[in-house]
Amino acid sequence: MEGNKKKKLKLKQKYVKVVKIIGIILAILVIGLFIYFKQINELRKLNYSFKASNKILFTMKKSYVLKVLENKTLNAAFESKDYDEKNLDNYAKIEYQKQKNLIKNINKLLKKGYSNSEINLILSHGTDSDVSKFAKREKIRYLEEFYTISYAKLNNYDRYVSYSDETGEDEETTVMNVNLNLDKEDYTDYVEISKFSYDIVVNKHRKLTENFNPHLVTISEKYAAEKGLKASAVAIKAFIKMANDAEKEGLGLIINSSYRSYEDQEDIENTYRDLYGENYVTKYVAKPGFSEHQTGLAFDIGSKTSNVFANSKEYKWMLENAYKYGFILRFPKKYENITGFRSEPWHYRYVGKKIAKYIYENDITLEEYFVLFLDK
Repeated sequence: MEGNKKKKLKLKQKYVKVVKIIGIILAILVIGLFIYFKQINELRKLNYSFKASNKILFTMKKSYVLKVLENKTLNAAFESKDYDEKNLDNYAKIEYQKQKNLIKNINKLLKKGYSNSEINLILSHGTDSDVSKFAKREKIRYLEEFYTISYAKLNNYDRYVSYSDETGEDEETTVMNVNLNLDKEDYTDYVEISKFSYDIVVNKHRKLTENFNPHLVTISEKYAAEKGLKASAVAIKAFIKMANDAEKEGLGLIINSSYRSYEDQEDIENTYRDLYGENYVTKYVAKPGFSEHQTGLAFDIGSKTSNVFANSKEYKWMLENAYKYGFILRFPKKYENITGFRSEPWHYRYVGKKIAKYIYENDITLEEYFVLFLDK
Protein backbone atom coordinates (compact mmCIF):
# COMPACT_ATOMS: atom_id res chain seq x y z
CA MET A 1 0.00 0.00 0.00
CA GLU A 2 2.79 2.38 0.88
CA GLY A 3 4.50 1.70 -2.49
CA ASN A 4 1.32 2.63 -4.38
CA LYS A 5 1.13 5.94 -2.54
CA LYS A 6 4.71 6.79 -3.56
CA LYS A 7 3.90 5.99 -7.20
CA LYS A 8 0.81 8.19 -7.11
CA LEU A 9 2.78 11.05 -5.59
CA LYS A 10 5.44 10.76 -8.32
CA LEU A 11 2.71 10.76 -10.98
CA LYS A 12 1.08 13.81 -9.44
CA GLN A 13 4.43 15.62 -9.34
CA LYS A 14 4.99 14.79 -13.04
CA TYR A 15 1.52 16.16 -13.91
CA VAL A 16 2.22 19.27 -11.86
CA LYS A 17 5.44 19.87 -13.82
CA VAL A 18 3.60 19.40 -17.12
CA VAL A 19 0.86 21.77 -16.02
CA LYS A 20 3.45 24.31 -14.94
CA ILE A 21 5.22 24.05 -18.30
CA ILE A 22 1.92 24.42 -20.14
CA GLY A 23 1.06 27.36 -17.92
CA ILE A 24 4.39 29.02 -18.68
CA ILE A 25 3.89 28.44 -22.43
CA LEU A 26 0.38 29.84 -22.28
CA ALA A 27 1.60 32.82 -20.28
CA ILE A 28 4.32 33.47 -22.86
CA LEU A 29 1.73 33.17 -25.67
CA VAL A 30 -0.66 35.53 -23.89
CA ILE A 31 2.11 38.04 -23.28
CA GLY A 32 3.28 37.62 -26.88
CA LEU A 33 -0.23 38.15 -28.22
CA PHE A 34 -0.67 41.15 -25.95
CA ILE A 35 2.56 42.71 -27.23
CA TYR A 36 1.65 41.81 -30.83
CA PHE A 37 -1.81 43.36 -30.68
CA LYS A 38 -0.46 46.36 -28.82
CA GLN A 39 1.97 46.99 -31.67
CA ILE A 40 -0.73 46.33 -34.26
CA ASN A 41 -2.92 48.85 -32.45
CA GLU A 42 -0.12 51.44 -32.55
CA LEU A 43 0.07 51.06 -36.32
CA ARG A 44 -3.69 50.98 -36.77
CA LYS A 45 -3.89 54.34 -34.99
CA LEU A 46 -1.69 55.68 -37.81
CA ASN A 47 -4.28 54.37 -40.28
CA TYR A 48 -2.30 51.36 -41.46
CA SER A 49 -4.55 48.44 -42.31
CA PHE A 50 -4.38 45.20 -40.34
CA LYS A 51 -2.77 43.48 -43.35
CA ALA A 52 -0.17 46.23 -43.71
CA SER A 53 0.45 46.37 -39.96
CA ASN A 54 1.07 42.64 -39.84
CA LYS A 55 3.58 42.89 -42.72
CA ILE A 56 5.31 45.83 -41.03
CA LEU A 57 5.86 43.76 -37.88
CA PHE A 58 6.87 40.65 -39.83
CA THR A 59 9.49 42.63 -41.80
CA MET A 60 10.60 44.42 -38.62
CA LYS A 61 9.90 47.89 -40.08
CA LYS A 62 7.85 49.23 -37.19
CA SER A 63 10.47 51.75 -36.02
CA TYR A 64 10.83 53.01 -39.60
CA VAL A 65 7.08 53.45 -39.97
CA LEU A 66 6.79 55.21 -36.63
CA LYS A 67 9.31 57.78 -37.88
CA VAL A 68 7.38 58.30 -41.12
CA LEU A 69 3.98 58.17 -39.37
CA GLU A 70 0.79 58.00 -41.49
CA ASN A 71 1.52 57.37 -45.15
CA LYS A 72 -1.00 55.96 -47.63
CA THR A 73 1.60 54.88 -50.15
CA LEU A 74 3.53 52.96 -47.49
CA ASN A 75 0.29 51.33 -46.41
CA ALA A 76 -0.37 50.25 -50.01
CA ALA A 77 3.20 48.97 -50.31
CA PHE A 78 2.98 46.77 -47.23
CA GLU A 79 -0.40 45.48 -48.42
CA SER A 80 0.95 44.65 -51.87
CA LYS A 81 2.49 41.42 -53.10
CA ASP A 82 4.79 43.66 -55.15
CA TYR A 83 6.41 45.19 -52.04
CA ASP A 84 10.17 45.57 -52.57
CA GLU A 85 12.19 46.51 -49.49
CA LYS A 86 14.89 48.31 -51.47
CA ASN A 87 12.25 50.82 -52.59
CA LEU A 88 10.96 51.50 -49.09
CA ASP A 89 12.30 55.07 -48.87
CA ASN A 90 10.82 55.84 -52.29
CA TYR A 91 7.37 54.58 -51.32
CA ALA A 92 7.38 56.94 -48.34
CA LYS A 93 8.09 59.96 -50.57
CA ILE A 94 5.67 59.22 -53.41
CA GLU A 95 2.16 60.64 -53.23
CA TYR A 96 -0.60 58.06 -52.98
CA GLN A 97 -2.95 57.49 -55.90
CA LYS A 98 -5.89 55.12 -55.78
CA GLN A 99 -4.63 52.74 -58.45
CA LYS A 100 -4.75 48.95 -58.52
CA ASN A 101 -1.15 48.49 -59.71
CA LEU A 102 0.30 51.44 -57.82
CA ILE A 103 3.23 49.63 -56.17
CA LYS A 104 3.97 47.45 -59.17
CA ASN A 105 4.15 50.52 -61.41
CA ILE A 106 6.25 52.48 -58.92
CA ASN A 107 8.75 49.60 -58.92
CA LYS A 108 8.88 49.62 -62.74
CA LEU A 109 9.30 53.38 -62.97
CA LEU A 110 12.06 53.38 -60.34
CA LYS A 111 13.85 50.65 -62.25
CA LYS A 112 13.73 52.80 -65.40
CA GLY A 113 15.45 55.59 -63.50
CA TYR A 114 12.62 58.01 -62.78
CA SER A 115 12.98 60.17 -59.68
CA ASN A 116 10.32 60.34 -56.97
CA SER A 117 9.14 63.75 -58.19
CA GLU A 118 8.87 62.44 -61.77
CA ILE A 119 6.91 59.42 -60.58
CA ASN A 120 4.54 61.76 -58.75
CA LEU A 121 3.92 63.59 -62.03
CA ILE A 122 3.31 60.34 -63.89
CA LEU A 123 0.93 58.90 -61.31
CA SER A 124 -1.10 62.10 -60.96
CA HIS A 125 -1.74 62.51 -64.70
CA GLY A 126 -3.22 59.15 -65.58
CA THR A 127 -5.44 56.28 -64.59
CA ASP A 128 -4.11 52.93 -63.44
CA SER A 129 -4.32 51.70 -67.03
CA ASP A 130 -2.54 54.80 -68.37
CA VAL A 131 0.29 54.46 -65.86
CA SER A 132 0.66 50.73 -66.54
CA LYS A 133 1.09 51.42 -70.26
CA PHE A 134 3.44 54.32 -69.62
CA ALA A 135 5.63 52.19 -67.34
CA LYS A 136 6.34 49.86 -70.28
CA ARG A 137 7.81 52.52 -72.55
CA GLU A 138 11.37 53.83 -72.68
CA LYS A 139 12.26 56.52 -70.14
CA ILE A 140 11.22 60.02 -71.19
CA ARG A 141 13.91 62.61 -70.52
CA TYR A 142 11.93 65.84 -70.30
CA LEU A 143 8.80 64.79 -68.46
CA GLU A 144 8.23 68.17 -66.78
CA GLU A 145 7.83 69.80 -70.18
CA PHE A 146 4.13 68.90 -70.27
CA TYR A 147 3.30 67.32 -66.92
CA THR A 148 3.82 70.32 -64.70
CA ILE A 149 0.54 71.42 -66.33
CA SER A 150 -2.20 70.08 -64.07
CA TYR A 151 -4.62 69.03 -66.82
CA ALA A 152 -2.07 67.25 -69.02
CA LYS A 153 -2.97 63.62 -69.74
CA LEU A 154 -0.42 60.85 -69.52
CA ASN A 155 -1.72 58.95 -72.53
CA ASN A 156 -1.48 62.06 -74.75
CA TYR A 157 2.31 62.39 -74.49
CA ASP A 158 3.14 61.42 -78.07
CA ARG A 159 0.41 63.69 -79.40
CA TYR A 160 1.75 66.59 -77.33
CA VAL A 161 5.22 66.11 -78.81
CA SER A 162 3.92 65.84 -82.39
CA TYR A 163 1.63 68.87 -82.06
CA SER A 164 4.33 70.99 -80.45
CA ASP A 165 6.85 70.05 -83.15
CA GLU A 166 4.38 70.74 -85.97
CA THR A 167 2.93 74.02 -84.68
CA GLY A 168 5.68 75.48 -82.50
CA GLU A 169 3.10 76.20 -79.80
CA ASP A 170 4.15 76.48 -76.15
CA GLU A 171 3.50 73.62 -73.74
CA GLU A 172 0.33 75.04 -72.16
CA THR A 173 -1.32 75.76 -75.53
CA THR A 174 -0.23 72.37 -76.81
CA VAL A 175 -1.77 70.51 -73.87
CA MET A 176 -5.01 72.49 -74.08
CA ASN A 177 -5.43 72.01 -77.83
CA VAL A 178 -4.53 68.33 -77.87
CA ASN A 179 -6.89 67.64 -74.96
CA LEU A 180 -9.58 69.30 -77.09
CA ASN A 181 -8.59 67.02 -80.01
CA LEU A 182 -7.66 70.02 -82.12
CA ASP A 183 -4.75 68.01 -83.45
CA LYS A 184 -7.29 65.80 -85.24
CA GLU A 185 -9.42 66.51 -88.28
CA ASP A 186 -12.90 67.89 -87.63
CA TYR A 187 -15.70 65.34 -87.33
CA THR A 188 -13.24 62.41 -87.09
CA ASP A 189 -12.35 60.21 -84.13
CA TYR A 190 -14.95 62.02 -82.03
CA VAL A 191 -16.30 61.38 -78.55
CA GLU A 192 -19.94 60.28 -78.62
CA ILE A 193 -22.34 61.66 -75.99
CA SER A 194 -25.67 60.20 -74.98
CA LYS A 195 -26.20 61.61 -71.46
CA PHE A 196 -27.76 65.02 -70.87
CA SER A 197 -26.15 67.51 -68.49
CA TYR A 198 -26.09 71.30 -68.18
CA ASP A 199 -22.32 71.37 -68.64
CA ILE A 200 -22.35 69.18 -71.75
CA VAL A 201 -19.82 70.19 -74.43
CA VAL A 202 -20.71 69.69 -78.10
CA ASN A 203 -18.39 70.69 -80.93
CA LYS A 204 -16.66 69.22 -83.98
CA HIS A 205 -14.95 66.61 -81.79
CA ARG A 206 -17.82 65.76 -79.45
CA LYS A 207 -20.97 64.35 -81.02
CA LEU A 208 -24.47 63.77 -79.66
CA THR A 209 -26.00 60.41 -80.54
CA GLU A 210 -28.82 60.33 -83.07
CA ASN A 211 -31.34 59.39 -80.36
CA PHE A 212 -30.08 62.00 -77.86
CA ASN A 213 -33.30 63.58 -76.65
CA PRO A 214 -33.38 66.08 -73.78
CA HIS A 215 -36.59 66.73 -71.87
CA LEU A 216 -38.22 69.60 -73.75
CA VAL A 217 -40.99 72.09 -73.07
CA THR A 218 -42.59 74.62 -75.39
CA ILE A 219 -41.43 78.23 -75.15
CA SER A 220 -44.11 80.84 -74.53
CA GLU A 221 -44.94 82.90 -77.63
CA LYS A 222 -44.07 86.04 -75.67
CA TYR A 223 -40.41 85.00 -75.73
CA ALA A 224 -40.21 83.17 -79.07
CA ALA A 225 -40.15 84.49 -82.62
CA GLU A 226 -42.45 81.69 -83.79
CA LYS A 227 -44.85 79.12 -82.39
CA GLY A 228 -43.75 75.69 -81.30
CA LEU A 229 -40.13 76.44 -80.36
CA LYS A 230 -38.91 74.08 -77.64
CA ALA A 231 -35.99 73.88 -75.24
CA SER A 232 -34.88 72.51 -71.88
CA ALA A 233 -37.08 73.86 -69.07
CA VAL A 234 -34.15 75.18 -67.03
CA ALA A 235 -32.81 77.17 -69.98
CA ILE A 236 -36.24 78.62 -70.73
CA LYS A 237 -36.74 79.64 -67.10
CA ALA A 238 -33.35 81.38 -67.04
CA PHE A 239 -34.07 83.16 -70.33
CA ILE A 240 -37.45 84.42 -69.15
CA LYS A 241 -35.85 85.91 -66.04
CA MET A 242 -33.15 87.51 -68.19
CA ALA A 243 -35.60 88.85 -70.78
CA ASN A 244 -37.87 90.31 -68.11
CA ASP A 245 -34.94 92.08 -66.43
CA ALA A 246 -33.75 93.41 -69.78
CA GLU A 247 -37.25 94.65 -70.52
CA LYS A 248 -37.18 96.74 -67.35
CA GLU A 249 -34.27 98.59 -68.95
CA GLY A 250 -36.16 99.17 -72.17
CA LEU A 251 -34.61 96.26 -74.07
CA GLY A 252 -36.29 93.48 -76.00
CA LEU A 253 -34.84 89.95 -76.19
CA ILE A 254 -36.42 87.23 -78.30
CA ILE A 255 -35.54 83.59 -79.10
CA ASN A 256 -35.23 83.06 -82.85
CA SER A 257 -34.08 79.45 -82.71
CA SER A 258 -33.78 76.82 -79.97
CA TYR A 259 -33.90 73.03 -79.98
CA ARG A 260 -33.16 71.25 -83.25
CA SER A 261 -33.23 67.49 -83.54
CA TYR A 262 -30.64 65.37 -85.30
CA GLU A 263 -33.01 65.13 -88.27
CA ASP A 264 -33.59 68.91 -88.26
CA GLN A 265 -29.84 69.46 -88.54
CA GLU A 266 -29.66 66.99 -91.41
CA ASP A 267 -32.31 68.99 -93.25
CA ILE A 268 -30.43 72.26 -92.63
CA GLU A 269 -27.18 70.73 -93.85
CA ASN A 270 -28.83 69.44 -97.03
CA THR A 271 -30.59 72.75 -97.66
CA TYR A 272 -27.38 74.78 -97.42
CA ARG A 273 -25.53 72.22 -99.49
CA ASP A 274 -28.09 72.59 -102.29
CA LEU A 275 -27.94 76.40 -102.05
CA TYR A 276 -24.24 77.07 -101.55
CA GLY A 277 -22.32 73.83 -102.07
CA GLU A 278 -20.20 71.50 -99.97
CA ASN A 279 -17.44 74.01 -99.15
CA TYR A 280 -19.94 76.37 -97.52
CA VAL A 281 -21.49 73.57 -95.48
CA THR A 282 -18.09 72.35 -94.30
CA LYS A 283 -17.09 75.85 -93.20
CA TYR A 284 -20.31 77.21 -91.71
CA VAL A 285 -22.84 74.46 -90.94
CA ALA A 286 -22.51 71.94 -88.10
CA LYS A 287 -23.03 68.35 -89.11
CA PRO A 288 -25.92 66.38 -87.50
CA GLY A 289 -25.03 65.46 -83.92
CA PHE A 290 -22.42 68.21 -83.71
CA SER A 291 -24.84 71.09 -83.17
CA GLU A 292 -25.42 72.49 -79.68
CA HIS A 293 -29.05 73.15 -80.56
CA GLN A 294 -29.73 69.43 -80.13
CA THR A 295 -28.99 69.80 -76.40
CA GLY A 296 -32.01 72.06 -75.88
CA LEU A 297 -29.72 74.45 -74.00
CA ALA A 298 -28.72 76.75 -76.87
CA PHE A 299 -30.62 79.78 -78.18
CA ASP A 300 -30.16 82.04 -81.17
CA ILE A 301 -31.21 85.33 -79.60
CA GLY A 302 -32.51 88.37 -81.44
CA SER A 303 -33.40 91.97 -80.68
CA LYS A 304 -36.98 93.24 -80.89
CA THR A 305 -35.68 96.64 -81.97
CA SER A 306 -32.85 95.82 -84.42
CA ASN A 307 -32.48 93.46 -87.37
CA VAL A 308 -28.75 93.05 -86.76
CA PHE A 309 -28.27 91.66 -83.26
CA ALA A 310 -24.52 92.43 -83.13
CA ASN A 311 -25.32 96.13 -83.62
CA SER A 312 -28.11 96.26 -81.03
CA LYS A 313 -28.25 97.55 -77.48
CA GLU A 314 -29.51 94.10 -76.48
CA TYR A 315 -26.26 92.51 -77.70
CA LYS A 316 -24.14 94.89 -75.62
CA TRP A 317 -26.36 94.23 -72.60
CA MET A 318 -26.04 90.47 -73.08
CA LEU A 319 -22.25 90.66 -73.20
CA GLU A 320 -22.24 92.29 -69.77
CA ASN A 321 -25.14 90.51 -68.09
CA ALA A 322 -25.88 87.10 -69.62
CA TYR A 323 -23.58 85.25 -67.22
CA LYS A 324 -25.70 86.40 -64.27
CA TYR A 325 -28.49 84.18 -65.59
CA GLY A 326 -26.30 81.20 -66.50
CA PHE A 327 -25.69 82.01 -70.19
CA ILE A 328 -22.44 82.41 -72.14
CA LEU A 329 -21.66 83.76 -75.59
CA ARG A 330 -20.75 80.39 -77.05
CA PHE A 331 -18.71 81.33 -80.12
CA PRO A 332 -16.69 84.55 -79.60
CA LYS A 333 -14.77 85.75 -82.64
CA LYS A 334 -11.37 85.79 -80.94
CA TYR A 335 -11.73 82.13 -79.96
CA GLU A 336 -12.80 80.62 -83.28
CA ASN A 337 -9.61 78.53 -83.32
CA ILE A 338 -10.68 76.87 -80.04
CA THR A 339 -14.44 76.46 -80.51
CA GLY A 340 -14.04 75.39 -84.12
CA PHE A 341 -17.02 77.50 -85.21
CA ARG A 342 -17.17 80.96 -86.74
CA SER A 343 -18.30 83.83 -84.54
CA GLU A 344 -22.05 83.89 -83.83
CA PRO A 345 -22.95 86.98 -81.76
CA TRP A 346 -26.50 85.70 -81.39
CA HIS A 347 -25.71 82.17 -80.15
CA TYR A 348 -25.99 81.86 -76.38
CA ARG A 349 -25.75 78.70 -74.34
CA TYR A 350 -27.11 77.91 -70.87
CA VAL A 351 -24.46 76.34 -68.61
CA GLY A 352 -25.65 77.42 -65.16
CA LYS A 353 -24.61 80.47 -63.13
CA LYS A 354 -21.46 79.00 -61.57
CA ILE A 355 -19.84 77.99 -64.85
CA ALA A 356 -21.07 81.08 -66.70
CA LYS A 357 -19.57 83.35 -64.05
CA TYR A 358 -16.19 81.60 -64.18
CA ILE A 359 -16.09 81.74 -67.99
CA TYR A 360 -17.04 85.43 -67.97
CA GLU A 361 -14.58 86.47 -65.27
CA ASN A 362 -11.68 84.50 -66.76
CA ASP A 363 -12.50 85.27 -70.40
CA ILE A 364 -12.32 81.67 -71.60
CA THR A 365 -14.45 79.32 -73.69
CA LEU A 366 -16.61 76.41 -72.60
CA GLU A 367 -14.00 74.14 -74.20
CA GLU A 368 -11.29 75.51 -71.95
CA TYR A 369 -13.50 75.21 -68.88
CA PHE A 370 -14.17 71.60 -69.87
CA VAL A 371 -10.45 70.77 -70.00
CA LEU A 372 -9.76 72.53 -66.70
CA PHE A 373 -12.59 71.10 -64.63
CA LEU A 374 -14.78 68.55 -66.36
CA ASP A 375 -12.60 66.27 -68.47
CA LYS A 376 -11.73 63.58 -65.93
